[in-house]
Amino acid sequence: MRAALPHTEGIVDRDGVKIHYEIYGEGDRTLLFIPTWSFVHSRVYKAQIPYFAEHFRVMTFDPRGNGKSDRPSRVEEYQLDRSVGDVLAVLRETDTETASLFGYSYSGLVGAVVAANHPESVDALIAVGSFSPLFAGHADRSALDFEAKLESHEGWEKFNRDHWLHDYPDFIEFFCSQITNEPHSTKQIEDGIAWAGEGDGEMLAMTQDASAGGVVVDEAMYRNIRCPVLLIHGTNDAVRPAATSEKIAELTGAELHLIQGAGHAPHARFPAKVNLLMRDFLVQRLSGWKSSPRPKRQAAQPRVLYLSSPIGLGHGRRDLAITRELRTRLPGLQVDWLAQDPVTRFLDANDERVHPASSRLASESSHIESEAGEHDLNAFQAIRRMDEILVKNFMIFQEVLEQDEYDLVIADEAWDVDHYWHEHPELKRSQIAWLTDFVGWVPMPGGGEREAFLTTDYNAEMIGHVEDHPQLRDRAIFVGNPNDIVPLGFGQDLPHMRDWVPQHFDFCGYVLGRHPDDFGPRDELRQRFGWRSDEKICVVTVGGSGVGGTLIRRILEAYPIAKRAIPDLRMVVVTGPRLDPASFSLPPGVEAHGFIPDLDQALSAADLALVQGGLTTTMELAAAGTPFLYFPLRNHFEQNVHVAHRLDQYDAGRKMIFGECDPDRIAQAMVDELRSPRIPTRVESDGAARAADMLAAML
Repeated sequence: MRAALPHTEGIVDRDGVKIHYEIYGEGDRTLLFIPTWSFVHSRVYKAQIPYFAEHFRVMTFDPRGNGKSDRPSRVEEYQLDRSVGDVLAVLRETDTETASLFGYSYSGLVGAVVAANHPESVDALIAVGSFSPLFAGHADRSALDFEAKLESHEGWEKFNRDHWLHDYPDFIEFFCSQITNEPHSTKQIEDGIAWAGEGDGEMLAMTQDASAGGVVVDEAMYRNIRCPVLLIHGTNDAVRPAATSEKIAELTGAELHLIQGAGHAPHARFPAKVNLLMRDFLVQRLSGWKSSPRPKRQAAQPRVLYLSSPIGLGHGRRDLAITRELRTRLPGLQVDWLAQDPVTRFLDANDERVHPASSRLASESSHIESEAGEHDLNAFQAIRRMDEILVKNFMIFQEVLEQDEYDLVIADEAWDVDHYWHEHPELKRSQIAWLTDFVGWVPMPGGGEREAFLTTDYNAEMIGHVEDHPQLRDRAIFVGNPNDIVPLGFGQDLPHMRDWVPQHFDFCGYVLGRHPDDFGPRDELRQRFGWRSDEKICVVTVGGSGVGGTLIRRILEAYPIAKRAIPDLRMVVVTGPRLDPASFSLPPGVEAHGFIPDLDQALSAADLALVQGGLTTTMELAAAGTPFLYFPLRNHFEQNVHVAHRLDQYDAGRKMIFGECDPDRIAQAMVDELRSPRIPTRVESDGAARAADMLAAML
């Protein structure tokens, strides 16, 4: 799922060549992202557009030869003057008198030509990894011949017409690996390969044959640029040396930032850093940026910004339990929540302070749901594909800390904050306590060698972050116990999880929103729900996403079979907020509700539960001692590995493989659990208090 969608799309007809453009945001000023070389299209700016669209009217368009624009078949249609003309045509078509221009690589040159020759249309110019024909590229490639006929193509010999025409996929794989040549750049490389695959070698060769088309590019042109200029370049750029931007800066008087160790696309690989450099430049050089001044601190009481993961309401329940314990230790403590729906609804219902910036966050839970299939969710890949949402949300978080003062950030699996602060420790603005209930990405068998490689790479990056910057997390708390760590390694040549995690985390035990010990007598609970003592109550709940519909339908098929063996069986189905109870065909003896108040108490009072494999619900059942069957989502590494292992520690629940379970097998398992229920190991009741003690010591 994308972090932002355009509110306007259109076509500019340039002498029969259709150029597709998009507009985001409603700001008073316009920021135009100029397409780079036709190798890729405008999605290359996905990490910038959602955030800047909150402050600007943001425009993009696809280049000739890629994306939604036309693919001309004549060389002259790819000349530099055509690219410059496309910029001006889009500005005219959208009634834009003046704009700030953003160029990347080739379009850094395009933006410079527009700024120099049409100054009335440009109020600022930003260029990343800029290309210029005036300055030499990397010396080791100067002898390479684009037209050479070679028996094989190795390394930069792949930058060759014949290779493009005969093995374009091999070229794009190589070139993308050179664009983002930093360690742990697998996602950026995959994106580049996908976008480049929308073009072809023949088109790309025409871009090499095209001339400037009458545009004069010389030192005088650069000196003629009068608007403010920001240049950003990676010191390890394998495509265009940083000396190019250094020389352009000398000619234009530009503000220059070299990002140490970055490659040719720092806006993609290090988007938080680039976005902040862009923002600060535009704030200083332009009026109209919408921001709030930092207020003066009014009270001496400590202030906490709590980030609660929206992927499952269980995070919200445990975070609220910790917060309430924290307030008993620190009366007057102010807690502001930066959170998303549905957590915000839960917090509102409990009279908590939700930070106004929460409304600006892109929805992570909607993204996860969009990634799900029928009882199937590759959680690892879904989180990888959430990258543009995470960078947008990090930018909002960073703004909050820049505009207000907090003594502590509590981050419950706020992956964006943990990642980008580790990438750029200088951005840290507060103490941070990191909470998580699992450590370590685990490949699923269906992902094959590729997923095993990717999870190892992600684990290696995480380990490197923590070990290279041990001061970044002021405290790291594992919501569980040492035995809850799965007995696996992080991947080839990486540490064992049970060896590494205890060295870098404190353990608070499991945290429940409320422990069943506090619910009162079970008989009274059943009376409150209207359940008789002579009937067996089976509660079915599948969480808050629409992925649970398939499981509910199969369980409904199993119910009549189980009821024949246990005549007093009654089933209560809780569909959650995204499934309509009326959409299910219910056999006699089954009732369905979209919502049940105090669901955790209903689970405690039931005789049996059938659930997905989420940690919160299964641990609530374990704590209550209620027998249950759990059906982990296919390809969901956390449910299948981390949660299943933890439940084994408590001897709780029976794991069911959905793909192997027909209604007969489910019914038999229901009967077995009702007739011979197991007694789980007691779940600790002091997890929230222990976590609060650790956090209070930081304030």
